[in-house]
Amino acid sequence: MRPGGVPPSVAAMSNQIALITGASRGLGRALAAGLAREGFALIIDARDAAALEAAAADIRAQGGTVTAVPGDLTDPAHRAALREAAEQAGRLDLLVNNAGTLGASPLPALADYPVDELRAALEVNVIAPIALTQLMLPMLRACGGAVLNITSDAAVEAYAGWGGYGAAKAALEQASNVLAAEELAVRVWWADPGDLRTDMHQQAFPGQDISDRPRPESVVPAFTRLVTERLPSGRYRAAHLMPAAR
Repeated sequence: MRPGGVPPSVAAMSNQIALITGASRGLGRALAAGLAREGFALIIDARDAAALEAAAADIRAQGGTVTAVPGDLTDPAHRAALREAAEQAGRLDLLVNNAGTLGASPLPALADYPVDELRAALEVNVIAPIALTQLMLPMLRACGGAVLNITSDAAVEAYAGWGGYGAAKAALEQASNVLAAEELAVRVWWADPGDLRTDMHQQAFPGQDISDRPRPESVVPAFTRLVTERLPSGRYRAAHLMPAAR
């Protein structure tokens, strides 16, 4: 193990490289598997080291190349370790800012939202991905790469109880919009996957049955289309990107 917690195996990566945050479960894990099938070598992160390694093992079992770097994205030292992993790989073609938090649960009205929890949600959902993007931009510029920020319809619609999460995602969307205007050599996408059967969505509806929501794997073709076709910078909805049935 090299300093910073980055395995030396990452240096052997030679194909396109994608860094995906929050890849131990849910949409992040599904996207990691999907991009591996498209030929990307992966760098993945999550706070739960055991869950992250399990996700990495599944991808490796399918022939994928993946390096797992566990840690908290709000920690500058962890973000530096992710940059080191990309530097050892020699390039970075895609940064997927997927890691996030719902915030207070059950979902409170804004009048009752604990300010400390709102501040923490903004740190995870806005500050951390912007800070990571800043670190990775030189490498992304060098190979004409792309940034994919995972957003939500809560950023643009008014749903009771979703004020904290929605405000954070709205901030991430505007940051993405500005980044796209500034970084003309880099694609910048902010994409809404829709309601999915994930742990985070379950936290929003504690005790309720959300089995009617589609699994995260169902929207992976939309995201792989976005990446492989290198669509213009902008806001997208997974439902509009799904390949037409043949």
